[in-house]
Amino acid sequence: MHDFLTYLQYELYRSDHTVEAYRRDLQQFIDFHTSQTHLPFEAAPVTTADIRRWIAALASEGTGAASLRRKTQSLRAYFKFLCRRKELKCNPAADITLAKLPKPLPDFVRDPDMEALLDSIDPSAGIEAARDHLILHLLYATGLRRSELLQLTDASINPGLGSLRVVGKGRKERVVPLATELLDEIARFQTMRDDRWPHLQPPRPLIATSHGAMSAANIEVIIKRLLKNENAGRKSPHTLRHTFATSMLNGGAELNSVRAILGHSSLATTQIYTHLQTTDLRRIYSSAHPRGLTNPDSESD
Repeated sequence: MHDFLTYLQYELYRSDHTVEAYRRDLQQFIDFHTSQTHLPFEAAPVTTADIRRWIAALASEGTGAASLRRKTQSLRAYFKFLCRRKELKCNPAADITLAKLPKPLPDFVRDPDMEALLDSIDPSAGIEAARDHLILHLLYATGLRRSELLQLTDASINPGLGSLRVVGKGRKERVVPLATELLDEIARFQTMRDDRWPHLQPPRPLIATSHGAMSAANIEVIIKRLLKNENAGRKSPHTLRHTFATSMLNGGAELNSVRAILGHSSLATTQIYTHLQTTDLRRIYSSAHPRGLTNPDSESD
């Protein structure tokens, strides 16, 4: 297992969080398998039936579909790795059907509410207020992931081109455009940051604390606090990523352009936001058109 985890981290550039999730899943299966066979674990004797028994046991204990799906994918990736190294002839997890997931629409905040929220924070009221405003503005205006925001440094910003260089999943780089207003806000915050923490060494993290880049947990706390009065069910940095995508598409942006800015590898991932548009149109029609509330076809495709 150690070689597989090393492969994930250093060849596929998976995050520490992802590698740890794979490790837990594999260890859980190993523990289950050894409890069934009463023998030291070996990958070669594992069968598809063994894996199905494990998944069934987890399901009977109440493990959710998302977790079952991830655990199956962890085993599939592990055995595929062993096949590539010629340690196995076939992948026993290849034919395991993945648990089906419900497809809820992502939470997002409507544009007028976002604008009102940004207006409610005075960036000149101190470095904490300036930081909160910049975090909110950046996530709303660029659709960055939380991890991408935390990795930003001064070197990521190109004021001349009006752009941001972002390192996303799999260490893939992309360029995200920045509006002049946001560039100006970044420059003002950098000055405040450098006055407060002049000891930070370059390349200085954009969203900084006295010890360096802010932690992911602190970003979550800030966003949850800022969004506490909004209607979105989930209040997280990813909610603002959904908000950005929804705003772009509602404003007429092409789906492929939004995909490129978000850093999605597949257009199918971005297409969920088209469902948001359809839902919004139906809501507007039902409330605004004189026949909208009584037309039996108003909710049909």
